[in-house]
Amino acid sequence: MAYKIEEILKQRILVLDGAMGTMIQRHTLSEEDFRGEQFKDHPSPLKGNNDLLSITRPDIIKDIHRQYFEAGADIVETNTFSGTTIAQADYHMEEAVYDINFQSAKIAREVADEFTANEPDKPRFVAGSMGPTNRLASMSPDVNDPGYRNIDFDQLKEAFKKQAKGLLDGGVDLFLVETITDTLNAKAALFAIEELLDEEKKRVPIMVSGTITDASGRTLSGQTTEAFLISISHIPILSIGLNCALGAAQLRPYLETLSTKAPFHTSAHPNAGLPNEFGQYDQSPEEMAVQIRDFLQEGFLNIVGGCCGTTPEHIRLIAQEAAKVTPRSVIGQQSIVDSQK
Repeated sequence: MAYKIEEILKQRILVLDGAMGTMIQRHTLSEEDFRGEQFKDHPSPLKGNNDLLSITRPDIIKDIHRQYFEAGADIVETNTFSGTTIAQADYHMEEAVYDINFQSAKIAREVADEFTANEPDKPRFVAGSMGPTNRLASMSPDVNDPGYRNIDFDQLKEAFKKQAKGLLDGGVDLFLVETITDTLNAKAALFAIEELLDEEKKRVPIMVSGTITDASGRTLSGQTTEAFLISISHIPILSIGLNCALGAAQLRPYLETLSTKAPFHTSAHPNAGLPNEFGQYDQSPEEMAVQIRDFLQEGFLNIVGGCCGTTPEHIRLIAQEAAKVTPRSVIGQQSIVDSQK
């Protein structure tokens, strides 16, 4: 990597992009848009498989990346949130997984390099987005059989490794294991990435971002924020953070916990508030910026962006707020040990 993101993080808060799905929904896309020429004879419906648009409508995905960079983002995420064989099985598209990830990374890389060339003093980065899949290794999908699992660690590891290989070959600067609802799933992803990087003899920084699902302050699999942090603290990651599920105001106490205890950089990319009864996000860019200003000024973060419902307009105001404050100072590893005494 020509630019060391670790060095830049010492100097300023970096801005992550906003929602991909929200931006895709601004287009009125048909089944044919998702199929393109390559998948025109595929036997199953493909509409809604947003990751596939990196192959069939790369112009749309490129434009979304470009809008976020123009708004002030330093990092864009690849269009690969559902880019595992596990998630793509819903569309019977397992065979396309490598190509989805490779093309998504390649598209984002091209746009990032274009912006970096125009502004060498503000390098842009690409984070390979690795979502949680639609299966949990720690929980049963059947309330009548709590011991049952529909996925195991090795299956998850292989699925994440195939995804990571496509992202790496496509040119990502970072891996982002995000929207973690089950830490065992995240461990499988992290193990897969480490195994791949060892085989390829490469080093790529890894970001990790969990999800607090409700006011209990726990992940879906039942961990508190601190337990989530401790359970992955043996891995040399670049950052740990929280995203999705809740808005910025609701995330505040849990981000404070991470800021106090994490021996890594910290991140947040919350939703634009909580969804309404129609599943829409009503929080304006101005409202969200005010909430994010609070924990930026408190020194909670090193990386900030947006998740569901956020747009380039949200990211533009968040970037303006981030530019006004200094980044959080990363504490030492000893703090986690001390907190357990």
